[in-house]
Amino acid sequence: MANTSIRGKASLCGKVALITGGASGIGRATSLLFACEGAVIAITDINEEAGQAVAQEIISAGGRAIFERADVSCAADCQRVVERVRREFGAIHILFNNAGIIRRASLVELSEQEWDRVMEVNVKSIFLLSRLVIPLMSKDGGGSIINMASGWGLAGGPRAAAYCASKGAVVLLTKAMAIDHGPKNIRVNCVCPGDTDTNMLQNEALQLGESRDRFLAEAARRPLGRVGRPEEIAQAVLYLASEASSFVTGTALVVDGGGLAGSV
Repeated sequence: MANTSIRGKASLCGKVALITGGASGIGRATSLLFACEGAVIAITDINEEAGQAVAQEIISAGGRAIFERADVSCAADCQRVVERVRREFGAIHILFNNAGIIRRASLVELSEQEWDRVMEVNVKSIFLLSRLVIPLMSKDGGGSIINMASGWGLAGGPRAAAYCASKGAVVLLTKAMAIDHGPKNIRVNCVCPGDTDTNMLQNEALQLGESRDRFLAEAARRPLGRVGRPEEIAQAVLYLASEASSFVTGTALVVDGGGLAGSV
């Protein structure tokens, strides 16, 4: 874990965090940051090798972590993950529904299978895991759920119909969950990142048939003049997971270098 160490007292000390899509990108950065802040980390992803490596990085730095391979669009996989976390750590205080995919295509370019897969991973997974975790949080006196949305869940984008639809759904699902479960002291928020330097962003250039350099240069056209770093998005997730945001629920936190600043 580069330039970090596990501290004895930190903002998430004593908390158990379940992070989906934790093997790379924003999920990996958040797993490492949460561990540095004292949390016990449960990572799930479809990439077993990378996920195990993140868990081992945390353990080697003095933290506690496990990895469980799962497709979070599958109810049986979600059940297995939650049962293992309960068995090994006894509770889940924080759920970061981070797993996501993108298909860059207009509505008429999409196949039914592509549409369904984007919706399954980006939206259905939140439903499947949250309905398992919320009863546990309720019994423990509350918790924090953070869902991964996007700036394109608040404003549309070109050739991203399924992705925009899925992330718009995440924003309103977040608000509905916050209303329903606030009385049990469960806070539900989402983060809306702009373009962030991850493998998924670079894969978009391939999907669109554009050169990587040109695509990333276009993505950097925002007030701060660059794309985000996974570690910067992780800091926003940490805020929503911690007691620093104890009176924050139902919000969509935009972290995009000003990309939406000119939007209505």
